[in-house]
Amino acid sequence: MMLLSRVRGLPALTDEGARRLGTVRALTVDAGTGTVTHVRIRRGLLRGETAAPWRDVAAVTEDRVVIRAGTGEAARTGEPEQQQEAPHRELLGCRVLTETGEERGTVLDAAFDPVTGRIETIRTSRTELRADRMLGLGDYALVVRATRADRI
Repeated sequence: MMLLSRVRGLPALTDEGARRLGTVRALTVDAGTGTVTHVRIRRGLLRGETAAPWRDVAAVTEDRVVIRAGTGEAARTGEPEQQQEAPHRELLGCRVLTETGEERGTVLDAAFDPVTGRIETIRTSRTELRADRMLGLGDYALVVRATRADRI
């Protein structure tokens, strides 16, 4: 398992020639499927940001994220392929609400499988939640399924 917070700031490199693409700014999480969908890469101060789909991630280690160059234009330029994606919502630091509106703290971190991108657990300021409780992630909060203990 790997923590989302540990991936931030790692260098993003291509799998061919280990050319530096930039620095990982964040991972985009789809709360509905409980998976990481994209790696957001800051390419430099004036070059902006790009998002590489998780399927293009060759490896995530303690010291780097390796992105497959892809085919076509991506193979020639060494840039990851881009695809239409849902807007990025920041999971870390997000407040947590149950589906009934009860406050459940703030997201401190999340553990994920670096091979599949599946989120396993979410550590909040109050507790640790299983990822299968996630229902949605928006600008305002991460919404999680309430448990029986929440409803009593």
